[in-house]
Amino acid sequence: MRFPEALVPGTLLYREKRFLASVRLEGGATVTAHCANTGSMHGCKDPGSRVWLSPAKNPKRKLAWTWELVAAGDAGALTCVNTQMANRVAREGLEAGVVKELTGFDRLRAEVKAGPGTRIDFMLETGEARTWVEVKSVTLAEGSRALFPDAVTERGRKHLRELSALVAAGDAAAMLFVVQRQRCRSFAPADAIDPAYGEALRAAADAGVRVLAYAAELSPRAVTLRRKLPVIL
Repeated sequence: MRFPEALVPGTLLYREKRFLASVRLEGGATVTAHCANTGSMHGCKDPGSRVWLSPAKNPKRKLAWTWELVAAGDAGALTCVNTQMANRVAREGLEAGVVKELTGFDRLRAEVKAGPGTRIDFMLETGEARTWVEVKSVTLAEGSRALFPDAVTERGRKHLRELSALVAAGDAAAMLFVVQRQRCRSFAPADAIDPAYGEALRAAADAGVRVLAYAAELSPRAVTLRRKLPVIL
């Protein structure tokens, strides 16, 4: 997924409230950027971190900038903090055949209603067969291991229960973790942060939900799904 324009670098001053970030651009100006991330952003919001912003296409938008990338942690691992990017990157990767476990489908549909009050990110159709795919953005890491979630998530557990129910009803389902942080070599649930989510993920895997993790390649020009990571349950 290429950014429409090259991103603009700056320095993070602080994450303000939940959806705002104060950033000093390289030219010296201080701007407020939209932060499209509802998580804790643990390890990705340290003041003084190098960040990259995208300019808004709509000149009437309230905030002229969106926070896209950060050099996270002591090693400065490039990380995409815009969680909305994960679905775009996942769709591009699915359509390009990057996710080898989910190829050969005839049709891809997004945001499909799976039941009352339930929508799943993607549904892949092959003839009469259906595979439901839920996507999560991963930005947290310990060493080279990517972890999810970075905060307690009842919504995340709900998605796992929904996928399990779809499998029980005769469809296939997959939980796809898009690791948007460089230098990660494996993936695991963040049991220390949300042990209930880890239990739910293992239960979903036991119920037949395929658990997949794929790492993205990141730069100020693009975020692209590239390679499969081992999943440690």
